[in-house]
Amino acid sequence: MSRYQRWNALLELMSADGEVSVADAAQVLGVSFATIRRDMDDLAKQQLITRTRGGAIAGNVSYDLPLRYKTARHAAEKQRIGRAAAALVTPGAIVALNGGTTTSEVARALATRPDLQEGDPAITVVTNALNIANELAVRQQVKIVLTGGVARGQSYELIGPLATLVLAELSIDWAILGVDALDVRTGATAHHEGEASINRLMASRAERVAIVSDSSKLGKRAFARVCASDEIDTIVTDDQAGEAALVRSVLGGFAERGITVITT
Repeated sequence: MSRYQRWNALLELMSADGEVSVADAAQVLGVSFATIRRDMDDLAKQQLITRTRGGAIAGNVSYDLPLRYKTARHAAEKQRIGRAAAALVTPGAIVALNGGTTTSEVARALATRPDLQEGDPAITVVTNALNIANELAVRQQVKIVLTGGVARGQSYELIGPLATLVLAELSIDWAILGVDALDVRTGATAHHEGEASINRLMASRAERVAIVSDSSKLGKRAFARVCASDEIDTIVTDDQAGEAALVRSVLGGFAERGITVITT
């Protein structure tokens, strides 16, 4: 296991439990106490955790983990969700994608779909995510529209009034949005209010809205609303949750409201 893989695993442990001891982390990851101490010290220097006597606590990591550390979390589920969400889109459509690991998988699935390899363009992608725009820029069949705005390093998303100016002038077929939490009563929510504001505008400019989320985010709430439940047309998620009964209840609540639920 590489250093970065260990860091991801440590952050995953703390995201779940709020804290972890050196001894427990060493046992779970199968490495020495000294290695875990060095890893914790490195993460503390990046202000991702807070060191304690004998271990570490999560600090802000459980609320807004930087995108580069989210990549390995639920990776297989996100790839399946990405393919299922991409299948909703018809050739020639205009699709809005916000930032995040799951929407990055949607972008990759769209770029590699066999029926979207030809056309001028085969598809148009509107995004405020720098990493998605960078990845799709080499795809000649994809027209990229990148919003302006101020880059937020936590998620690589552009936010602020410049992004608002661009999105307000566009008409979109599908807004496919990743979120931090999804609950029947609260709707789709995000940790950062600036990101939520831009994502909400994306949804308002779209004919249809799809929320893509791994099942670990279901039944939870975050700080700022992206869109209410009655503004969502489709939810694409996975069926790999540890709390299956809770997930079935949440998804059942959405289905009762007439929202299409796709599980992968």
